[in-house]
Amino acid sequence: MKNNLKSPPVSKESVVSLREINAKTVRDICRLSVEESQNRFVATNAESLAEANFYDKAWFRAIYADETPVGFVMTEEEVDKGRYYIWRFMIDARYQKFGLGAKALAQVVEHIKAYPNATEIFVGVILEDGGPQKFYERCGFKLTGEYEYGDPVMKLYLKKDILSGDNTLSK
Repeated sequence: MKNNLKSPPVSKESVVSLREINAKTVRDICRLSVEESQNRFVATNAESLAEANFYDKAWFRAIYADETPVGFVMTEEEVDKGRYYIWRFMIDARYQKFGLGAKALAQVVEHIKAYPNATEIFVGVILEDGGPQKFYERCGFKLTGEYEYGDPVMKLYLKKDILSGDNTLSK
């Protein structure tokens, strides 16, 4: 499905931020979509937002490059169990290849690291050409050999600095 939105200028230098979605922005976020060949790897943002409204462990944000909405992220946060999952993550087809996904993912990691019991982040992937595995590997995730809902699971280990209490990425 092609987007009919006008593409504002976005570049590798764009400042990436994660923002709450509200009544004024929800339609723009729902109009974002990946390349047609990537549709099998991620649900639509409309479907994700609908699911988030019925799941209290969901945390979700729009991904912006400067003032342009470019993507969507949703996590599942089981704080009581210390388990954190990237449930949905997408960058619109028009804005891929600018490094925006890696910048946004780094902010998601920072969000999760703020929890005192956060030591690892999980994500399920589909191991097919064009899928997200290589992206997550570049960002430090490793395959675990485990499967969830039939999909291979990748994990990013967070290492906690005992002296400062600071979590840092462990690659």
